[in-house]
Amino acid sequence: MSLPAAYQQVAAALNAPSRDARLAAARALAAGVASGAIPPAPPPVEVNNHVHTCYSFSPHSPTSAAWAAQRAGLQAVGIMDHDSVAGVEEMLEAGRILGIATTAGCELRVTFADTPFATRLINGPGLTGIAYMAIHGIPAGAVARCRDFLAPVQAARNARNAAMVERLNALLRAQGVPEVDFRRDVYDRSMAAEGGAITERHIIAAHSRKLIAAHGAGAGLVRFLEDGLRLAIPGRVRGYLLDPENPHYLYDLLGLLKAHYADEFFIHPTMAECPDVRAVLAFAEEIGGISAYAYLGDVTESPTGDKKAEQFEDAFLEELMAWLRRLGFRAVTYMPPRNTRPQLERIARLCEAHGFMQISGVDINSSRQSFSCPEILDPRFTNLITATWALIGHEKLSTARPGAGLFGARALAEYPARADRLAYFAALGRRLDPRDPTAVPV
Repeated sequence: MSLPAAYQQVAAALNAPSRDARLAAARALAAGVASGAIPPAPPPVEVNNHVHTCYSFSPHSPTSAAWAAQRAGLQAVGIMDHDSVAGVEEMLEAGRILGIATTAGCELRVTFADTPFATRLINGPGLTGIAYMAIHGIPAGAVARCRDFLAPVQAARNARNAAMVERLNALLRAQGVPEVDFRRDVYDRSMAAEGGAITERHIIAAHSRKLIAAHGAGAGLVRFLEDGLRLAIPGRVRGYLLDPENPHYLYDLLGLLKAHYADEFFIHPTMAECPDVRAVLAFAEEIGGISAYAYLGDVTESPTGDKKAEQFEDAFLEELMAWLRRLGFRAVTYMPPRNTRPQLERIARLCEAHGFMQISGVDINSSRQSFSCPEILDPRFTNLITATWALIGHEKLSTARPGAGLFGARALAEYPARADRLAYFAALGRRLDPRDPTAVPV
């Protein structure tokens, strides 16, 4: 939905360098909507609990993400950055200004070294014995503890990032392409100085910029990719890269390189960067968060173009889910647009069998992606909308009363049946005023 010309510059400031400037832009846009100068958004019906921001890698600041979600007709939006909670407070404040419900979380990689999956590819490309997991529903009072917990993870990751840049530079020298400077081209283009994380995507974005500068956007770069790097470019992506006016050019090139070239300089993370899964589960319990395994499933075609066809946990999913229950996971998070209907029905069935809460979200990390997720409106997934409101109720109540969340002793005693407990917290979440979410009506 396009904005009136008078507000387009205001909207651009949603990604301003300063957090205060971004939130000021949100206030101006909210005032524009309230006055009628900006057309109202569609009625809110969808949800997304897994939005990455610039504090890991994304074209959106937390404020920009909250605005885009509200304009796309979402009831609720959740921040989910890799190895960082630096954008949480901004997202919560932006949601309050814009009147959209929010949730807070973080995503990190954990080692499954001391399990039967130590030598298996679980849910991360190239990550043997390592899995992505999320901590959802982080109470506002626990954000500082999360920041401290994640600091050594970020430090270890940055050491590996710098080593990967050196390995990449050896390739670039051989290709006659200018080298990447870790500080200038990667660190300074990230939010690391403000507590954000640097991911592989930052490095691949720097690589992409060097290639564009060396060969130009369009046919020349496509020739180099195909003839010089020997990449087989999927037809749709090839069309994107042949168009020098493509506004998503950097992200399309990044996705291609991530899927088909990043292995050339990738370094497998160590346990210093990927804590033991049990330690992270214990931490999530301590702070009142909800631990969730991130189901990927075998990939045939990646919706974002950044994953090649590959087999992950589907071949041993029953065994894995039993182990997740044994380890103490509370939930499973999955993305309806990413998986086939049989995959979704299978993971939902196994969640029910093992008593896991089911949480949905779509990871936003490209300018080409829409915040809309119509798949969640399928009647089969109405439970995911209920779960979102339960997550919101859990997070806000846990903020007001530590220990009073979905898996607290009181909730488990009063609502031993998971469905009843989710219904109670969902009703609480729906009653919250998104413009004053700390006023918990219990």
